[in-house]
Amino acid sequence: MRNHYIGLMSGTSLDGADGVLVDFSGDTLRVVASATEAFPAAFRAELLALNTSGPDELHRAAMAANQLAVLYARVVLSLVQQGATQGIAADRITAIGAHGQTVRHQPSLTSATASKAGYTLQLNNPALLAELTGLDVVADFRSRDVAAGGQGAPLAPAFHQGVFGQADATVCVLNLGGISNLSVLPPAGQGLVLGFDCGAGNALMDAWCQRHTGAAFDASGAWAASGRLLPGLLASLLDDAYFALPPPKSTGRDLFSLAWLEGKLAAFSGERPEDIQNTLAEFTVSPCVAAVSSYGKDSKRLVVCGGGAFNQHLMARLQAGLPLCRVESSDLHGLPPLQVEAAAFAWLARQTMQRLPGNLPGVTGAAGPRVLGAIYPA
Repeated sequence: MRNHYIGLMSGTSLDGADGVLVDFSGDTLRVVASATEAFPAAFRAELLALNTSGPDELHRAAMAANQLAVLYARVVLSLVQQGATQGIAADRITAIGAHGQTVRHQPSLTSATASKAGYTLQLNNPALLAELTGLDVVADFRSRDVAAGGQGAPLAPAFHQGVFGQADATVCVLNLGGISNLSVLPPAGQGLVLGFDCGAGNALMDAWCQRHTGAAFDASGAWAASGRLLPGLLASLLDDAYFALPPPKSTGRDLFSLAWLEGKLAAFSGERPEDIQNTLAEFTVSPCVAAVSSYGKDSKRLVVCGGGAFNQHLMARLQAGLPLCRVESSDLHGLPPLQVEAAAFAWLARQTMQRLPGNLPGVTGAAGPRVLGAIYPA
């Protein structure tokens, strides 16, 4: 049986496409190769624009999906080439799991009629990706869960349980991407896995940093650390109905957008940019600390993945907020922070190809387990 899969992920941070080639043949997964393709500035700007309605939106979205497929194909080519050097020929790769780029996520528009059901939209052209790579492609993972009444996200907790779960202890896994999401993994057989989006992750910090420094992100959180907390602004940011919602819940740039932030900043126009950055960092950390304290209070370990794992200021603030919990990078568990989400989509593709459920109804709120994704044969 072929047990090699490629996972592709381009997240809310919009920095690029990450890919991994994963070997599932052993007792534990093994990342054989990894590759990244950065998004050109103009393409990133177009994706940001497509998060809101605009002129000729359908054409622009289709063209952006094509460009994303080409970028994905470059990542796949690099992975295939790296795999070949290790004796893994392309014909041993079963499929690619390609998440696509989320530009709309509105899963909760529920009503008695299907026409008013929620939806989620990820830009992608999996048919073109299959054509360019000669490999089967699995895509559109979220839609089936949403159709079954779920949030369609997060989808990684089941994967997190397999990789980071322990037999005798509760473990929490925090993904700090553009949006932050938490998985609470109880000891094996001792409860249901929980998972939900906490709130904004790096997205608002990155946008503010780029506007005022020209850098794509605040390296190590040094700029945020140079500022001071603005308690009034933090209170205003946290005064959003999302934070009072119980799980299951999910969010994205539909809510935590730059326009949303600018509305909150209207009363703080005279404040220093670095103080706002410091407060945005705390706005990222505070809901995560609250989520772990409420839903993962038995956990003594918080495993952090995503780009935020490299932000020393964020990691220090998480540790300060969770003094009884060891905050550590996923790197210490054999999976580097920027490979976790891509590996999750390799795993989800494997579930789909084997006709196994990929969602956890207790996490997403779906009516039951569902086989996720659509298959585009090579």
